[in-house]
Amino acid sequence: MATFAVKLNTAAMAGQVQRSKASFQPSGRPARGCVSLAPVRKNSQRLVVRAHGTAEDTTRRMRPGEKKGFVEEMRFVAMRLHTKEQAPKEGQAKPAPQPMSQWQPTREGYLQYLAESQLVYAAMEKIMKDAPVDSYKYFQNTGLEREEALGKDIAWFKETYGLEPQPLKEDGPGTTYKTLLEDLAVSDPPAFICHFYNVYFAHTAGGRMIGKKMGDMLLDGAELEFYKYETDFKELLDVVRTNLNTVAEGWTAEEKEHCLEETEASFKNSGQIMRAMFA
Repeated sequence: MATFAVKLNTAAMAGQVQRSKASFQPSGRPARGCVSLAPVRKNSQRLVVRAHGTAEDTTRRMRPGEKKGFVEEMRFVAMRLHTKEQAPKEGQAKPAPQPMSQWQPTREGYLQYLAESQLVYAAMEKIMKDAPVDSYKYFQNTGLEREEALGKDIAWFKETYGLEPQPLKEDGPGTTYKTLLEDLAVSDPPAFICHFYNVYFAHTAGGRMIGKKMGDMLLDGAELEFYKYETDFKELLDVVRTNLNTVAEGWTAEEKEHCLEETEASFKNSGQIMRAMFA
């Protein structure tokens, strides 16, 4: 479980940024124009006038990973929320009193985890399909969708072990996360994109490692559909990565920073769902 992007003991989110979509660019072609009012000299400040008529000082330190694109920035922030055990080179989080690797999963708990997860994936995939923000159309039919695969796995549990998940509670982790995502998708697109990135990208890395371990421990070595992709998932990620970078090009510096600050909330919600595995 060394690389799965979940931190169970989260600190309070720092630097809350007002959630506003006023300057979010929802179109399929993010705005990127700016006008420099004076030549830029070394150590000088540059004033940029944006299309919507506001001016801002662009002299600032670059965020880690910024030169490689916004997805690299999101990856960098996510890796810092891992422990040194999970990510020896980049992890900075303090280890939990009892690491998840020491918890004892159950077959029933694993099934409940799949059911809670299905709620989250179903919500995200419906949001992208409905596209309340135009730029979400970039993320339709990516090949990373997991709702259908999870449905097959839940049915397989019943056929193979005679098990069905417990009814999903209104205050359960899956429903809670689903409700949050539905709200953010409309009210705060940059924050929603942060959750989208972390859920889907983490699943292809640490998530698949967890699936292998759970399969060996609980399912007689079976590999669930949840962890299978019709094509090379790395190629699918490359396309989504490019589209995420394209969308982020239309954001202000404040919107990008706000998106990055949402990472801890994404980890917290994913961690709550992970706990179902050990119930």
